[in-house]
Amino acid sequence: MTTMVIAAHPDDEVLGAGGFVAKLSAAGEEVHHLILAEGATSRDDARDVAARDEDLSELARCAHKAAGIVGAASVTLESFPDNRMDGVELLDVVKVIEQHLAKHKPTRVLTHSNSDVNIDHRVIHDAVIAATRPQPGNAVRELLFFETMSSTEWRPPTSINPFAPTYFVDISDHLETKLRALGAYAPEMREWPHARSIEALEYLARSRGASIGVQAAEAFETGRICA
Repeated sequence: MTTMVIAAHPDDEVLGAGGFVAKLSAAGEEVHHLILAEGATSRDDARDVAARDEDLSELARCAHKAAGIVGAASVTLESFPDNRMDGVELLDVVKVIEQHLAKHKPTRVLTHSNSDVNIDHRVIHDAVIAATRPQPGNAVRELLFFETMSSTEWRPPTSINPFAPTYFVDISDHLETKLRALGAYAPEMREWPHARSIEALEYLARSRGASIGVQAAEAFETGRICA
């Protein structure tokens, strides 16, 4: 199988599925990272890409370094507006995703859960579902949704259906690789007890692992699996 991780921002791909990607890559499977939003301009009142050029270049370097650590075959960064994707026509996002699906022909796609606080995550969730619709000739056999700390767990369960994992991946042998890849995103990581800290991500993996009787795991919602 070939896997594509479709994420909103640089670091989401590792937060949600870095251990799974490392495991797949170690087993010889080809994995591609697609990151759709630029990840920095939401820090300003008005979007100014030029003013954030240095930050965006650093994020791109982090994304390539992290991809190398987990063994991804490629990483592509698009330039949709950070945390403003609700202002983009959904079809425009779908078309970009479809181009990358046509190029790499993945049989497995991993992307964001719809339970997240972050609007970009939810837009991409919907766009991926549209782009991977099960029409004849679609190569995607597995569609899974990951959790993203500092977004998924911040959504109140009474606000929307909470993240409810149904698919677990044992990453006991690859947790340290995931944590090293997160370290490549040092500018994006936070100090404990922030949810996007190295400690928090390790504790989450340990907790997910304990729920299935292993040392560490990543959890996913099942979108679709075709046997």
